[in-house]
Amino acid sequence: MSVGLMWPHPIGEAALAPGTRAEVDELGARLALRRLSLEDLAPDVSAFTAVHGADPALTGAVFAEVFERLSTIRHRVMVGITDYARHQGALATRIDAARTEVERLLAADAPDHDRIDALEEQIDWDERIYDDRADSLTYVCETPVLLEKRLYAVAQMLLAAGGE
Repeated sequence: MSVGLMWPHPIGEAALAPGTRAEVDELGARLALRRLSLEDLAPDVSAFTAVHGADPALTGAVFAEVFERLSTIRHRVMVGITDYARHQGALATRIDAARTEVERLLAADAPDHDRIDALEEQIDWDERIYDDRADSLTYVCETPVLLEKRLYAVAQMLLAAGGE
């Protein structure tokens, strides 16, 4: 993600008064909370711009705060997705290895039925876990997109509040 794709103004390190910095940080933190709808936060943005004006540098500082927070969350989610996929691959390899062993045991002159039963039970369990995780993967993979959409919507809200 890039700030420049969502925010049309340069965002620099503005020297803000400590009180203003605290307000920027607080509004940015609230806008980044996914449990709060942006509609519910619109009055907060309006109140902020009513007090501080429609200065693009100041609304840009708020956007930068939101961007940093959501970008960090998105990065963690992406790392989690990578780990998730790696575990799915390892589980698939384990299932394949167990199936190969079952085939080898069944082809033996004196099959070890106890071992075959244990392997088939493990395969059933592993396949169930694999399928459940695969079903959850859709939700997990939507999360970065939802974060990006929220970030874009926050940028649009801040730009509109600034009169653009």
